[in-house]
Amino acid sequence: MICAYDKVYLDKARTALGRMLDFAVYDLKYNLTYFFDLFISSGVAERFGRGDFTLLVGKSGVELAYEVLERSGIDYERVKVNYTANRSEEYWTGWALAYYQWETALSFEEIVNVVPIAEICVMYSPYHEMHIQSFVDRMNAYYRALQPQTNLKKMRQKAGFSQSELAEVSGVPLRTIQQYEQRQKNINKAQVEYLLMLAQALCCKVEDLVEKVE
Repeated sequence: MICAYDKVYLDKARTALGRMLDFAVYDLKYNLTYFFDLFISSGVAERFGRGDFTLLVGKSGVELAYEVLERSGIDYERVKVNYTANRSEEYWTGWALAYYQWETALSFEEIVNVVPIAEICVMYSPYHEMHIQSFVDRMNAYYRALQPQTNLKKMRQKAGFSQSELAEVSGVPLRTIQQYEQRQKNINKAQVEYLLMLAQALCCKVEDLVEKVE
């Protein structure tokens, strides 16, 4: 499994993202979806998702929220932080989402394009009482349902090849290509030689062919 960044940063990342969303909604009074859109458009989400330690370790969730506003060119006044004993639904949303993004290495933008942040927040009940893997499994099911095509099929179609043509050009057996595209075989466990042959034929990187959500 290829994770987004070193696991040593994961707990801090989950706490920071959860606190950022809680603070943005309850202290800064932003709509959850609007603020998360700012998080993405500001570029902070991209840096956070690839494990920029200056964000994961160097900033609290509150500081992260202010970073988003600064990068978005929005004027703001610092407000008194209200720390509550109970974790909000928004806090759980950030906490759980940070884990999912780390495990899949999908970008935050890719994730919420499939499952909007407001819908993830609604998943608080019952998933906040379950092991985090239950949330991951549910998100994976959503993702696969809404993204039925494999990366191999997308890249093949983009290159204008039929399955037979790709087999001829790459040297990978036609039946093997069909099995990868139909998910009868897991391309993430393919022979390295096959992945390299396919990537060369499709003029792409091996990373473009593997499935982040298995």
